[in-house]
Amino acid sequence: TFHTQHTHTSIMAESNGIAVGLKKGFLVEKRPGDKLRPSYRKGIKGKRVGVVREVIREVAGLAPYEKRILDILKGGGATAEKRAYKFAKRRLGTHKRAQAKRSEVKDMWAKMRARQ
Repeated sequence: TFHTQHTHTSIMAESNGIAVGLKKGFLVEKRPGDKLRPSYRKGIKGKRVGVVREVIREVAGLAPYEKRILDILKGGGATAEKRAYKFAKRRLGTHKRAQAKRSEVKDMWAKMRARQ
């Protein structure tokens, strides 16, 4: 969820047969399989993994630290969002992961409220 899809087509610019410049290099035929390398998919979640994680989440529920984030958000107040973020950041280590976790828990809470 955190990775962005990389496009590697810009790395191999078309050559123009000149020795200098952006498109420098010998004219060669493009290999058709280059765009289909499995390494280009790295970090992209597949369907199977998504379904498995969803089932595990339903069965196991929230981790203790996630429950605490939910309690902080439920408690409300002016600084609930910030406190939830700060707690998540202490537990997860990075700004990006903390923000993602906070929004994930908020979405879960919204779904729980919608069911009731």
